[in-house]
Amino acid sequence: MYLLYLFAWKLIGFLPEKFAYKLANLVSDRIYKKNGKGIKRLRSNYRRVKPDFSEIELEKLTKLGMRSYMRYWFDTFRLNKWSKERIIQTTKVNNEHLLRDPIEKKIGCIVALPHSGNWDHAAAYFCSTGINLTAVVEKLKPEAIFKKFLDYRESIGIEAISHKEKSIPILTQRLEAGKLIALIADRDMSRNGIEVNFLGGIAKMPSGPALLALKTGAPLITAYISYLPSGIEIFFDETIALPISGSEAEQIKMVTQSVADNFARRIKENPVDWHMLQRIWIDEEN
Repeated sequence: MYLLYLFAWKLIGFLPEKFAYKLANLVSDRIYKKNGKGIKRLRSNYRRVKPDFSEIELEKLTKLGMRSYMRYWFDTFRLNKWSKERIIQTTKVNNEHLLRDPIEKKIGCIVALPHSGNWDHAAAYFCSTGINLTAVVEKLKPEAIFKKFLDYRESIGIEAISHKEKSIPILTQRLEAGKLIALIADRDMSRNGIEVNFLGGIAKMPSGPALLALKTGAPLITAYISYLPSGIEIFFDETIALPISGSEAEQIKMVTQSVADNFARRIKENPVDWHMLQRIWIDEEN
């Protein structure tokens, strides 16, 4: 598996760009036609987002969603060869002040985002414009692949922490130092997630973003990343004001629900770039 990743990383990185992305679509369409577990889950998740879609519309969305997901991987294999100028020029940001203002004031900022678009490209944009960040990443197996991804993200300017580590104390220190924290937050990996109403069902999302905001007072915003023909577009949104009444558990649930509401609105607007190939609703079978 490691050798396969390494081969793909090197090969795709050196292919002519137009050919590389044509290849990405060919690979994506082949995976889509096989209709494996990941495609079935992607289709099922899209059905939650667009319950009024016909079967034809749902199949088109699933095929294009898989193409978007494959584009993410091909971008990953090529991004560390892009110049800072290209990364900046291919990034469009809405409501950027929601992130830059608290960082300039050195009060820290927490960004929660779903699996959408290319979050590494978004991170590279902020690192290229002088704002490095800390992120919690899923620990992949085998270990060699995980280390390869750590090296890749560190080359962009991301301080990557494994989700297996005790991350809250580290992230708290970074926020208290006025730093930027980015957390993927549309799927709980701890099995202690917070139940939220999400796109017509009950899903579990991690408590970390809300817990950190309540603990440090740093602003918590959400981001949704969509693809453009030649880059990405980032949409930042505010969450609710931090509650001052109720128990800690109640406060965490309120803030996490606000995050879920922001995710749901943006996903419904542009579902094709939401790359969720795993189960997140608790009423579904594995």
